[in-house]
Amino acid sequence: MVFIDESGFSLIPYTAKTWAPVGKTPVLVHQGRWPKFSAISGVTPAGRLYFRVHEDSIRGPQVVAFLRHLLRHVRRRPILAFWDSGPHHRSKVVRAFLEDHPRLEVHRFPGYSPELNPDEWVWSHLKNHELASYAPHDVKELRRGIRLGVMRMRDRPCLIRSFVRAVHLYEGPTERELGPNSGHIVGGRR
Repeated sequence: MVFIDESGFSLIPYTAKTWAPVGKTPVLVHQGRWPKFSAISGVTPAGRLYFRVHEDSIRGPQVVAFLRHLLRHVRRRPILAFWDSGPHHRSKVVRAFLEDHPRLEVHRFPGYSPELNPDEWVWSHLKNHELASYAPHDVKELRRGIRLGVMRMRDRPCLIRSFVRAVHLYEGPTERELGPNSGHIVGGRR
């Protein structure tokens, strides 16, 4: 089971609350430019995070590339994918790819219901915690910052599982039931 969503990142920083000595207002200096990346990700109830970054907007070919990525990493099992009804998910390229790959079974969330998708929590955490007040100088630095933020999140599968629990859609095993020898991800590795 994989919950999939897309988002964008730009050189404009995501400001976060912070502290400073009394009378010393913190100042965030940034480039003021708007080049951006688009990203697509998927989370699983087991705490896995799949992530791809693209320089262009997410369209059908980028969705197909992400689905190929999933098929490579989730082997020998059917994949239940849940996503919204965005136009890129309904494109001819994506429909043709899904017809050719019966392991992928896609389900759509109801319209205008981002609160049902755990992957929305990934974007929120990445932008408001991992990249909070991060002001990269160029696109290369932004890509590196995104990659490092995702790596930090992948090293915390309990965080990813908490996103799935937060939407109250999936009633899987608890942290205690998983235990250290359950075969689920521990420390980012299987």
